[in-house]
Formats: sequence, C-alpha cells, structure tokens
Amino acid sequence: MRRRTAAFLLLFGGAAFAQVPLPLFDAHLHYNWEPKPHFSLEQVVETFRANRVTGILATSRPNDGTRALVAAKPAGIRVVPFLRPYRVRADINTWWEDPTILDLVEEEFKRGYYVGIGEFHLHGGQARSEVVGRIVDFARQHRLWLHAHSDVEAVEILFARDPAASIVWAHTGFTLPAAEVARMLERYPNLYAELSYRGGITGVGGRLTDEWRELFLRFPDRFLLGSDTWINERWDGYGGIMEGYRGWLAQLPPAVEARIAHGNGERLFGAAERP
Repeated sequence: MRRRTAAFLLLFGGAAFAQVPLPLFDAHLHYNWEPKPHFSLEQVVETFRANRVTGILATSRPNDGTRALVAAKPAGIRVVPFLRPYRVRADINTWWEDPTILDLVEEEFKRGYYVGIGEFHLHGGQARSEVVGRIVDFARQHRLWLHAHSDVEAVEILFARDPAASIVWAHTGFTLPAAEVARMLERYPNLYAELSYRGGITGVGGRLTDEWRELFLRFPDRFLLGSDTWINERWDGYGGIMEGYRGWLAQLPPAVEARIAHGNGERLFGAAERP
C-alpha cells in the first residue's frame, strides 16, 4: 500500500511539477508610448506574470514607457532600464548623425537608473560617425551596456572604438550563418546574442537544427531571449512568443536550457525574487 501511494505521488506530483513553466528573462522589450501604450501598465505586468517572465530589459520610444516600468516596481519582476536614443520613430534613420541625440542621452541619463543605451539601429559605416563614437565613449565612461540592432560591420566598428564594450546584439544578425555567429562570439567575449526574430534555430516540426544546437552547447552563457514588442501585434502574441522559446529550449540539456531561458539575464543584469 505504501509503495502504491509513493508511486501515485511520484506520478501525479511529477506531472504537477512539470506544469510549472520555466521562468524567462525577456532581454528585448519595448513599451512604446506613441502617443499612448497599447497595453496599460497593469496589463503589461499581468502579461509578464501570466508567462512567468521574471526579468525584462526595458526600452521604449520615447523613454516614458521605460520610466513607467521602473516606477511601477512590479513584485517578482526585475526591470532593467536601457536609455533609448530616440524621441520619435523617425529618429531610427537619423540618430547616428544627429548631435541633438547626445543632449537627449546626457539629460535622460541624469535620472540615475539606466544601465545601458539602446536598442538602437546602426548599420555598416554609420557606426563610424562622430555621434556614435561619442555615445560609445559616454557608455564607457559610465560603464553602460550597448544594445545594438546591427550588422556584423557595425558591431565590429563599435568594438574597435571600445574593445571592452559590453554589447547585447539584437536579433544576432537575423539570418547570419551559424558559423559566422560562432566567429563573432569567439572574437568578442563581451558580445551577447539576443534571439528575437532570429532565423534558422529550428527546422521541421520545431526541432532544433544541428548547427544551432551546437552553438547553444558551445556558448551556453552567451545567449538571451527577447520578445521585441515593437508593434501591438507582438504584445497581442506575447504568450505565443514565449511558448515558442520554451518549445526549443526543452530540447537542450536542463542546465543549458535554464541558462538561456533566464540564467544569463539574471547573471548579467540581476534577478528579482520569483513569484
């Protein structure tokens, strides 16, 4: 009888435990206010809790959304604020050659809680501009992260300006071959690869491709997940995005799964007490 009871508890207790979703750290999140957010602050926090997101790298355009998330101090959710060098959407195409962006960054930074600059869009030789150079210098002076939506050339130019920079690489080159991703991770030890919109990770039936499995096993401490809620549809589909990550994460060894899901974000940016 005792053995049967133990077997029952093992079976159904294990099933209940398996239903607890893996915590996730969302390292690419936008809470844009143009002119108001798609979700209220309460809806956003509830979305995080419903998907067991325990940490976020928060940015917004303009920075009002990030300020609101910081002020909310949601219990059990670590808010990591990055300063975005944009006032309006059009700044995406001009910020890197606009000296007034330097004033924006310096003034906003006075709030005292930002730990990084970005996400910013920067491609090729744009990274050689005087404005970008001064932004990189500002980040180095204040020990700030950079969050770059960039191609390989721009990332390399940023590191040439500051070899000790710490960079979150948004989208990890989108469709850049896995071998090239590996080369970048080998060359730049402070480069961390964020995976929203990243192609090639899974194949038929949602199975991890061989080359990406190898990358995750080789560099388990260098990958981050992200929702990239840059449009309303991404907020509406937030749960599906997170479940998509959990689907392929479960195909990795548990220790690697946990690092990419939340461990790397917590190690790099701190952890909140989990709900």
